[in-house]
Amino acid sequence: MISEAYAMAEGAAQGQGGGYQGIIMLVAMFAIFYFLLIRPQQKRAKQHRELVSNLKTGDLVVSAGGLHGKITSVEDSVVTMEIANGVKIKMNRASVTEVRQ
Repeated sequence: MISEAYAMAEGAAQGQGGGYQGIIMLVAMFAIFYFLLIRPQQKRAKQHRELVSNLKTGDLVVSAGGLHGKITSVEDSVVTMEIANGVKIKMNRASVTEVRQ
């Protein structure tokens, strides 16, 4: 009976060291998620904010819906885009995904 208690005490003492390994693994997983998912998404969002803030009249752009056109006027949150001769549409600035040259 005493040998069983001694064996149990040894197992409990060894299990205490496993707590640090769990914390290290959690930190490593967070670092992996940060560098593979969060950081690239933040970079793309920053690039899109810069693109939207630098829009000006005369830029050839592509919208999120795939429309290609030329910007005729820029307002605070709305852009007017000419997609054909005499055909103008208004859309949100955030809908512009690409500026073509």
